[in-house]
Amino acid sequence: MQNVRIAIVGAGLAGLYAAYSLEKKGIKDYVILEAREIPGGRIASTIPSAGKPDVPGVEGFDLGPAWFWPAFQTDMGRLVDELELDTFQQFEIGDTLLERSANQAPQRTRGYVNSPPSMRIAGGMYSLIDALYGRIDSARVVTGQAVRHLRMSESHIELVSENSSGEIFSHFAEHVLLAMPPRLVESQLTFSPGLPNELARQWRETDTWMAPHAKYIAVFDRPFWRDQGLSGEARSAVGPMVEIHDASTADGKAAVFGFLGVPADVRSRVSDKELMTACREQFVRLFGAQAATPEAEFVKDWAKEAYTATAADQRASGDHPVPALSPSSGVWGQRVTGIGSEWSREFTGYLAGAIDATNRGLASVLKPQSDTASFNNQT
Repeated sequence: MQNVRIAIVGAGLAGLYAAYSLEKKGIKDYVILEAREIPGGRIASTIPSAGKPDVPGVEGFDLGPAWFWPAFQTDMGRLVDELELDTFQQFEIGDTLLERSANQAPQRTRGYVNSPPSMRIAGGMYSLIDALYGRIDSARVVTGQAVRHLRMSESHIELVSENSSGEIFSHFAEHVLLAMPPRLVESQLTFSPGLPNELARQWRETDTWMAPHAKYIAVFDRPFWRDQGLSGEARSAVGPMVEIHDASTADGKAAVFGFLGVPADVRSRVSDKELMTACREQFVRLFGAQAATPEAEFVKDWAKEAYTATAADQRASGDHPVPALSPSSGVWGQRVTGIGSEWSREFTGYLAGAIDATNRGLASVLKPQSDTASFNNQT
């Protein structure tokens, strides 16, 4: 049992950034509860290392989000600079390939370079998680504990969590920050007393970004497609991948990745081996015989992640309204606040959305009139 001022549910970007922001304000009276065994949430790498020894000489490939745009996502850009992370521009030089039908060879068309450019973080986006984790008190990050229940008392909220062995734990906090998708909150956490019906409906009907999607990554000894004047980008109406990009690292390790267009409920009936075979065959159609023998390949199906997707996330609705951060009244008013990316007004679903929603959430929690009292509870 632990008593804290603020409990953060989820150790993805929003949760770690919330802890980092609290510590910058001198507030150390918090705990982060994470259901997965490692931090990161929807930021995942082929070699995650937060809280574990780094793997020397190896760069991670992004299984989740890969890009950000500091030119207009200024808070995200500022954080990356503050953490002294190296960045590089997404490779987009060369022609794009189009697969219009199974009976027609891929067509070349002039490529498009984003302006402002899409930027990536050297070492993979998981470097952002590593950097944040390394700048907070890691003893306050509890992994492998899934929060199941939130119970309101007169002065505290009890968070009841469970580990993989079924052991039950309790933490007590004055305020809870929900650093997870709204739909996952509504489906996997129970509140006593219950949330207002309208708020629960909003959270339940908010699509979880990335939840219906899957990525395939193939790693090669060199970016041979560039020799052909190709950018590595492709669009396909044939599949299984519908959108393809160069995924090569800053140090020159070559890779290509694609988003699968096969719906999640169909993918669930196909093995990863079958999916990878179909993806390799598509890369051969697009880039030639050299694509048939990658050094390594990976499939990440986010729809199969219990701590990302629910049954309602198997197919995206395409509608992304921004739900309320917290109840406007009642016993939960000003006691529980959503800070996951889906709560962002400006960058819903993006990495920058987690920064935006967290900043908004913390602004509502750390009100000026309570600052003096808060410091009395710091440890």
